[in-house]
Amino acid sequence: LYEKNPTERSLIASTTKIMTALIVCEQCNVLDRMRIPKEAVGIEGSSMYLKEGEVLTLQELLYGLMLSSGNDAAVALAIYCGGTVQGFAELMNDKAHNLGLTGTHFENPNGLDSPGHYSTAKDLGTLAAYAMENPIFSKTVSAKNVKVGGRYLTNHNKLLWRVAGADGVKTGFTKAAGRILVSSATRDGRRVI
Repeated sequence: LYEKNPTERSLIASTTKIMTALIVCEQCNVLDRMRIPKEAVGIEGSSMYLKEGEVLTLQELLYGLMLSSGNDAAVALAIYCGGTVQGFAELMNDKAHNLGLTGTHFENPNGLDSPGHYSTAKDLGTLAAYAMENPIFSKTVSAKNVKVGGRYLTNHNKLLWRVAGADGVKTGFTKAAGRILVSSATRDGRRVI
């Protein structure tokens, strides 16, 4: 296994959503339904195009979060699970601390660029390995296509189609962060992140 600059801090774009999804999977019932608040509509960047007042399950929002990389889904889930976006960021940082992610700090649930929002390759690998042990998380990130509230969502992670055994995890992009990828593949019972 190869590593390069494993502890160098950098912007992580939408790979942030690994932590967002993990916290929702661990702390909420994904069958719960939520009415989308206006604060979660029209968020900049990638979107699943939520409408104010629409009712979806948390699982449907997780698909929008992890397949379409919906920044709107991230805000909706954060408000549902943490009360506020800031309250949810505190949950994210608590979980990072508990997992020993010493090069990581979160300020939002979606990964929009912020100077105090960063991680390292090593921490993202550790986080992904832990998250893939959660059956709801792994089922969500390995899905290629789903239908959610009249929308057809396709996973942005092209490795799911191109690499034998690929089963996750998350892509990310902002102009400042560049292209980010955290991936997982499992063959013969062995997983590589």
